[in-house]
Amino acid sequence: VQLQASGGGLVQAGGSLRLSCVASGSIFRINLMGWYRQAPGKQRELVATMFSNDSPSYADSVRGRFFISRDNAKNTVYLQMNSLKPEDTAVYYCHLQQIGTPYWGQGTLVTVSS
Repeated sequence: VQLQASGGGLVQAGGSLRLSCVASGSIFRINLMGWYRQAPGKQRELVATMFSNDSPSYADSVRGRFFISRDNAKNTVYLQMNSLKPEDTAVYYCHLQQIGTPYWGQGTLVTVSS
């Protein structure tokens, strides 16, 4: 399984970005797709995830500003990020679980300037 993320970039505080991640390869039963992030000098943390039943889960720091969605027909997960803050600056990683096996994308950099 391969994950290809896109959509990162440089944005001013208060702006918006939309991340996309497409899964390819041996896809047959995706249980969960989502996003994690890792800021410089910090551990990787959960941002948002969505199970196959479309139940989303968000980190407290992004709830109400970020919105996750999935297109199961396209094996794609999106992250709409609104009202971005400088503390949202990080490398964002796409994540997928298929029958208990985790997979990670290569990461896309999001930089929010103040």
